[in-house]
Amino acid sequence: MGFSRAELESFRDQTVPDLIGPGLQLLFVGINPGLWTAATQTHFAHPSNRFYPALLRSGLIEREIDRSAGFTDEDRRHLIERGIGISNLVRRATARASELSADELREGGAALIENVDAWRPRVVAVCGITAYRTAFGRTRSSLGQQDERMGDTALWVVPNPSGLNAHETIDSLADWFILVGQAAGLLPKS
Repeated sequence: MGFSRAELESFRDQTVPDLIGPGLQLLFVGINPGLWTAATQTHFAHPSNRFYPALLRSGLIEREIDRSAGFTDEDRRHLIERGIGISNLVRRATARASELSADELREGGAALIENVDAWRPRVVAVCGITAYRTAFGRTRSSLGQQDERMGDTALWVVPNPSGLNAHETIDSLADWFILVGQAAGLLPKS
């Protein structure tokens, strides 16, 4: 499935529902939906995004998810049954995260805290250090487990899996996902 630039632009400012189910253990939090994500109503959907290949390589999921055409019901069910959920700091779709204001990120951080209190996952993994720093006012934070928690929930920051993040690979992202999966009790500790 492909989209023209004009087709993608028609999804600007659209939203994508959170993927949350019973037994939520690990909540991945993206920065905001991209236009491809909004078009397919599937988180981390752009073909160059490494989120799902890294999830598979980490062992958090047991089968490939072809997200570029949109989730199937079976894809959603597989993630939920594995105890995995997906949300975003900011709900509106943009072509790039750099289009978001600091105020939007801070408001999204506050909303995330409320949602985590209701959803109660074991671990929240925010995907993107720069967005995390802005959303939560933690200018000196680094990747990894954070000292603060969200209520009873452990808080981690992992690299952004976007294809625009040239510093990461599927393997390096999978290593981070293994750590958060172990912290959430979804993967055995090595």
